[in-house]
Amino acid sequence: MRKYLLAALVASAVATPAMAQDSTDRAAFTGFKVEGIAGWDRPKVPGSHDNGIVYGVGTGYDFQAGHFVLGIEGEASDSSAKKCIAGGFVTGDRLCSDAGRDLYAGGRIGALVTPTTLLYAKAGYTNARVNSDYTSATGGPASFSLRQNLDGVRVGAGLEHALGRNAFVKAEYRYSNYEQGVERHQVVGGIGLRF
Repeated sequence: MRKYLLAALVASAVATPAMAQDSTDRAAFTGFKVEGIAGWDRPKVPGSHDNGIVYGVGTGYDFQAGHFVLGIEGEASDSSAKKCIAGGFVTGDRLCSDAGRDLYAGGRIGALVTPTTLLYAKAGYTNARVNSDYTSATGGPASFSLRQNLDGVRVGAGLEHALGRNAFVKAEYRYSNYEQGVERHQVVGGIGLRF
């Protein structure tokens, strides 16, 4: 009898850390999160494109059920992408367009490929600002500035890796399609905290 009791105690002691570890892994993708992102940005308007750096902050909430994760998220970002054309209409004039702020709200769904790595897809609404400045060769009233807000849809996919229970890193590709034939491709990396 004593052998069975001793064997049960040893089995219990060995199983308890394994169960605690399993519980920790399952909880790694649940809760409120904040993150910073940065990466490559390629906005494209009909007939032209440019490359730049996108940077921003995001927030969201994820819920994990078994090996699957559902989440909502929001993001505010900006970009260094800018394109200028000199002499486009008359000699000496200049037209510059740059990608302004971009706001995003959407959702994501994913599956754990390891206990600490999530593969996910995302989709949602995005609103980007495009800033245009025209300077005529003679200056004066012919020059103008235009700020346009364009509605669009964003889709993407990524990989997120938990660094313990509260920190994570991620890599993500996303494509956004806006009004007036404007689109953008982005590849970003991020680092964040989960609460």
